[in-house]
Amino acid sequence: MPIHLQDVNKQIYVRLLKPEDAEALLHMRLQSRHDNQRYEPQYPDEFFTRASQLDLLYRRHQEAAEDRGYLFGIFLQQDDTLIGTISISHIVRGVGQFAELGYSLSSAYQGHGYMTAGVRLVLAYCFRSLGLHRIQAGIIPDNTSSRRVLEKCGFQPEGIARKLVKINGCWEDHQIYALLAEDTDYTSV
Repeated sequence: MPIHLQDVNKQIYVRLLKPEDAEALLHMRLQSRHDNQRYEPQYPDEFFTRASQLDLLYRRHQEAAEDRGYLFGIFLQQDDTLIGTISISHIVRGVGQFAELGYSLSSAYQGHGYMTAGVRLVLAYCFRSLGLHRIQAGIIPDNTSSRRVLEKCGFQPEGIARKLVKINGCWEDHQIYALLAEDTDYTSV
């Protein structure tokens, strides 16, 4: 299922990650391991291997085939460098039609609007092509960069989920944000 979404202004494109991207994904994760650690789960050292990334990509490929989740990569158009990931996970169909959004950007590329542009592309795909009604995301309240991405994309805060995710060995509260299809212009473009 080839998906290729572009933002010509930011000079990026977004596509589903494939097993062939394992080396690039590992490089991106190693490059940003220290800088992004404050907001990510505490992964074991084995996670930071090519084999582990390849296994992850095979699992995520199967999830996409089953419409349970999608893992996208954000790439620079000029040289096809993988600079970030965006995941749509825990897809609920039937009367729910919602999913969770997660994302991570290489520390070397933060602060340039790449994540906001990438999230907008993925949201348009979710609302138009996947027919989802609601996308939600949870962030640690002091993660101002992540909060700005969500707010620029039209997400609304809904409340605090207490001790939702274990980050660096500690259960952390997360601010829940949500975006509904009718809140956006993503479906009409």
